[in-house]
Amino acid sequence: MPVTEVSHLEQRISYADWLQADDLVLFGQGSSEPVGLVRELVNQADDWHERIGRLGLFMAGSYSGLLRPEHGKWFDFHSYGAFGDATAISRAGLLNVHPVTYSQLPALLTKKLKADVVLLQLSPPDARNRYSLGVANDYQLAAAREARVVIAEINQQAPYSPSALLPLDLRIDHMVWADEPLVEIPSSSVDEVSVRIASHVAQLIPDGGTIQMGMGSLMTAICDALSGHKDLGIHSGILNDGMAELIRRGVVTNARKGTHVGRSVVGSLLGTRRLFEFADNNRDICLVETSVTHGRDWLSRQTRLCAINSAIEIDLTGQVNAEVANGRYVGAIGGQPDFIRAAGECDDGVSIIALPSSAAGGRFSRIVDRLNGPVTTPRCDVDCVVTEWGVARLRGLALRQRAVAMAGIAHPKHRDSLLAAATRL
Repeated sequence: MPVTEVSHLEQRISYADWLQADDLVLFGQGSSEPVGLVRELVNQADDWHERIGRLGLFMAGSYSGLLRPEHGKWFDFHSYGAFGDATAISRAGLLNVHPVTYSQLPALLTKKLKADVVLLQLSPPDARNRYSLGVANDYQLAAAREARVVIAEINQQAPYSPSALLPLDLRIDHMVWADEPLVEIPSSSVDEVSVRIASHVAQLIPDGGTIQMGMGSLMTAICDALSGHKDLGIHSGILNDGMAELIRRGVVTNARKGTHVGRSVVGSLLGTRRLFEFADNNRDICLVETSVTHGRDWLSRQTRLCAINSAIEIDLTGQVNAEVANGRYVGAIGGQPDFIRAAGECDDGVSIIALPSSAAGGRFSRIVDRLNGPVTTPRCDVDCVVTEWGVARLRGLALRQRAVAMAGIAHPKHRDSLLAAATRL
């Protein structure tokens, strides 16, 4: 079998040989970040900056700690959201946030914001000399196919993903070798409020449902609460440690899915070394591109799709803000609109927005009369809203009915004022 073409294979990278003025550089997010390549991009910055000037850098979800606000002297930072290391860069006013859904990212990065240089992390080749994409497929391949230069880091510690082989027609211009731990993104500890929310969410998920969920302690709690379910499936943007544990326990079998029966379909692995070891050479985990995880054509073929997402705040009519808190960009549009709409259109599907009812020990309500940020997901797509106080089922309700239902799951300290606001709708 032919091997993907490689024009250079060395132990290190000299960016002066590859970068041009005004290039936009893109690298894999989360655990797929090629840490060695990104580290050298920063270490060599004075050299290439003197020669060609500033570069654009699409950093997305970087958690390596390598990129900081002071690096704004070299880079124009771009992302689809503000999380991980981009949080501090956003706080410093240096992050250009592109308000797109996750399904729109491949088009953005191949057209309007075309990546010139793509940095990939790959796993070592198998016996047939085929490399794999390791822990992420998502939008990286779309960007790499259109890029002028593709540079790959072969990390000895990256798991081998049989479902995500490096395409034979994708040219790799330069390869370097690495042997260092992948970026780990452990879940936060689960608190009592998260456990209560998770208990309500679990009651909405049917046996045989196909789940999608994000990250964080709340999602970890929801995974724990689903441990008694049967024949769940996974079709999601990510696979985290909690979801992997459901596969280990036999809760997730993918037996009743509309597509990819018997296999968990995700775009990337975001978690710890335990997750990476579980995924290594695991043919039951299918790493696919964004067009499959988030694309309307594929989502419309799912059965009993259960979309589980969170929010910063939600108003009385069901409008969701998952992007801005206290006037600062801290989240993303992400895949929430893609999955929520798909679940709403799916037979026996359910879309869930789960969040604590308040912040700062009950002082601030996260169910509000009026949003303090943009509308990430419109109220026409919102079905079930869950807090530690219960479930508000909004589909089919008029505006004032929605407001009363939402006030009913707010923190008790804020219910009277929210009910008063409901009468004005």
